[in-house]
Amino acid sequence: MPRPSGPSLLYVATVSHTLRHFLIPYAAHFRALGWRVDAAASGSSVDPALHDAFDHVYEIPLSRSIRDVNGLVRTGQALSRILESGPDIVHVHTPIAAFVTRLSARRVRADVRPRVAYTAHGFHFHRGGRRATNAAFLTAERVAGRWTSRLVVINDEDYEAAQRNRIVAPSRLVRMPGIGIDTQVFSRSGMSAEDFAVARRHVDVGSDTPLFVVVGELNRNKRHEDVIAALGRMRHREAQLVVLGSGREQPRLEALASHEGLRDRIRFAGYVEDIRPLVASAIALVLCSKREGLARSIMEALALEVPVVASTARGNRELVGADGGFVVPTGDVRALAESMDWLVEHPIERLEMGHRGRARMVERYDLQILIRLHEEMYRDMLEARGRRSH
Repeated sequence: MPRPSGPSLLYVATVSHTLRHFLIPYAAHFRALGWRVDAAASGSSVDPALHDAFDHVYEIPLSRSIRDVNGLVRTGQALSRILESGPDIVHVHTPIAAFVTRLSARRVRADVRPRVAYTAHGFHFHRGGRRATNAAFLTAERVAGRWTSRLVVINDEDYEAAQRNRIVAPSRLVRMPGIGIDTQVFSRSGMSAEDFAVARRHVDVGSDTPLFVVVGELNRNKRHEDVIAALGRMRHREAQLVVLGSGREQPRLEALASHEGLRDRIRFAGYVEDIRPLVASAIALVLCSKREGLARSIMEALALEVPVVASTARGNRELVGADGGFVVPTGDVRALAESMDWLVEHPIERLEMGHRGRARMVERYDLQILIRLHEEMYRDMLEARGRRSH
């Protein structure tokens, strides 16, 4: 197959999951325009979906841990070789990969060096973070900001932090509403009451049972224990909870549910390929996280016209707004329980919340809007690169 004649774009992430779940639509769009679009991540070489979606897929030995020094060194070496292929733009999406990628690009000879964009899906320094940890991550972002052509932030708190800390010059700071959600895919229009009933039967929940769902990896940051405790405090004892996702916290959370006498009201469903029918059949999605960037699970629920009960973690208030559900203080179990009871008791208002939430997703966060914004950013980056080479 001949090499595309247009610009070349390389996407980099720590793990292949990020590429598969967020960036395949971008690859399809820019390849259709005649661009060469490659990808690099750990695990990418064994992911068939990526081989179909990108022109070339590179494996890099990177883990999510900054303590994996050997992996960081080997990743830097691998990226240096990859950059020899001469991409015009490198766009990186996860913090550890972002630092190593920007450092590697910096070492490329200036006249052939690619322009580098970094989308921060939530800075690792944040309100409520530990002082030493915040200082370390802020320092890293300031250093790497010198090597960043465009820093993309996806929520108001990070935008303000980037400006306040002067991580990059204002001309290189871009505010985007996330990475986008396909509101045609996440829509109730293609589902029926039978689809909802089938999804509930798979997790052994009755069709008339008030159901709440949690979506996400089972880790400490997500604070699943808060929604378990809130379920126990609800007045509506018939309400049930389905936890979608897997992770190392599952044994602890299952033990907690048993200890609280809630094991018969909570289903740990693990990873589910298509969450749409189950989420769409729920009273609400609940997200109790301590830290977020711009939560994909909230966007999906709102696009499905399902209200959200969320913590005050970064980005949540922007998505839920004042009328798409409830935003309660992180860790406030009582407020969670009260919000969940209210939603059970107010079905008409709940439907109205769902309608407003979907309207917000369509108007601001739809995938096609984000693809156009990326087109504009890449065009500016290519023009700047062209000026530098003359």
